[in-house]
Amino acid sequence: MVIDWFFMKIKERNIFISGGSRGIGRAISLSQAEKGVTLFINYLRDDEAAARAKKEAEKKGARVFLLPGNVGDPDTILSLFKSIQEKTNRLDAVIHNAALGVFKPAHQLREKDWDISLDVNAKALLFLSQSALPLMKQHGGKIVAISSLGSTHFTPHYGAIGISKAALESLVRYLAVELAPYKIHVNAVSGGLIETDSLKRFPDFHKMKKEFLRRTPGGRLGSPEDIADAVSFLLGPKSDWFYGQTLIADGGYSLF
Repeated sequence: MVIDWFFMKIKERNIFISGGSRGIGRAISLSQAEKGVTLFINYLRDDEAAARAKKEAEKKGARVFLLPGNVGDPDTILSLFKSIQEKTNRLDAVIHNAALGVFKPAHQLREKDWDISLDVNAKALLFLSQSALPLMKQHGGKIVAISSLGSTHFTPHYGAIGISKAALESLVRYLAVELAPYKIHVNAVSGGLIETDSLKRFPDFHKMKKEFLRRTPGGRLGSPEDIADAVSFLLGPKSDWFYGQTLIADGGYSLF
């Protein structure tokens, strides 16, 4: 019984996921949901989607707390982590998945368009990491950010988001070095074309999908679960030699 209790205890994990109720974020949340895991799922507006994600994760044995709020606002992040600290003094992982942005050419971006993308997609990682540090630095942990190929490859109508993801990946490298002494690993996952509801709002979606399928060795669009699998690897012990890397999971699209 003592041995059983010991192994049960070491499986306990506390995980924060921004934008964790829909699409890729939902897949990540469910991939981590199991007995012994407490999920702090952040979301912005969709209460129904958040409630569904919570219910599904709880069916898999996880304990779930929903934390609504815009992580693009540093004051909101402070409030979210105050709520977390009321429930635990330990975080094992932070996944920054939340993303916002308009679909338009870079030369047509308004200041507001620029600010929204940089705030939610990049700046949020900085303040999430700062807020999580007191809950992670005593025992180490994993921080994973979700990026996209638009960070390094031109994609039409993707200027605001692509530029913010480039900033995100650069921040990942800086944080990886600075947080390594605390045994905190910081990495990113970059996906290709992932089949989500958000993707279908992209201008010329059907044309882009056709082109992606034509030149992708994997022969299909990515699924949210493909990204969740890559995140699971970076959260696990077999990724302990990864620091500041952006793991590309795109079916081979970026090889051409």
